[in-house]
Amino acid sequence: MDKILVFDVWGEYAHFRKYYTTTSPLTFSIPPRTAISGLIGAILGLPKDEYLKYFSKQQAQIAVKILNPIKKVRIAENLINTKDDYFIPIKKGSHGPRTQIRFEFVKDAKYRIYFHHTDPNIFNKAKSLLLYHKCVYTPCLGITEHIANFEFIGETVIKEKSSSDFVKMDSAIPTDLIKEIKLEDGEYFSETIPTEMELDRTLKEYRKVMFERNGINGKGITAKVDRYWELDNNESIIFL
Repeated sequence: MDKILVFDVWGEYAHFRKYYTTTSPLTFSIPPRTAISGLIGAILGLPKDEYLKYFSKQQAQIAVKILNPIKKVRIAENLINTKDDYFIPIKKGSHGPRTQIRFEFVKDAKYRIYFHHTDPNIFNKAKSLLLYHKCVYTPCLGITEHIANFEFIGETVIKEKSSSDFVKMDSAIPTDLIKEIKLEDGEYFSETIPTEMELDRTLKEYRKVMFERNGINGKGITAKVDRYWELDNNESIIFL
């Protein structure tokens, strides 16, 4: 790997549903690797039931950086009542036509995505579509109600680095790779996010990641890690 694509995605709201929540859906603070795969797959026009096979860790490398402070809000939404045999939007017995659920959302979400693919056809198609701000399907931030806008930042050279010193990491960092953190002024959080799924959407792998949630101008985390990747604009990242 010597080059990656860099692009920003944002929207008024985002919802990356935590897999262990049911009646009151909560959201991850950052898009999991699986959600980013879906967003890129939508831009490329890959079928919903097939795109995952193109985004294994052996094929695709993905990293994410927070650009706006993570702000979460809860909003009640009316959902169609599905408890009856037929989804009829009228009152049936003790069941009303709808049920109200409180969803948690990320407000004013904005992230920077770093993407590389081993297949040059997929890589070049993604580059062309991002460059001309085009997409085959509508990209969204987690769920279809939250349409994502995007901007191509560029194709950049990337180099693998190793260091025994502290390095400012711009992306979210998998905690299993962190040897030591230099605590600075900031708010540090960690979440366990899905990183790979099977084609039937069963969870294949999850990983705990750490990030600085204010994310103003990509504040990042200063840490010691064995290996990381450096871009030609001096950003340093680790892939999820």
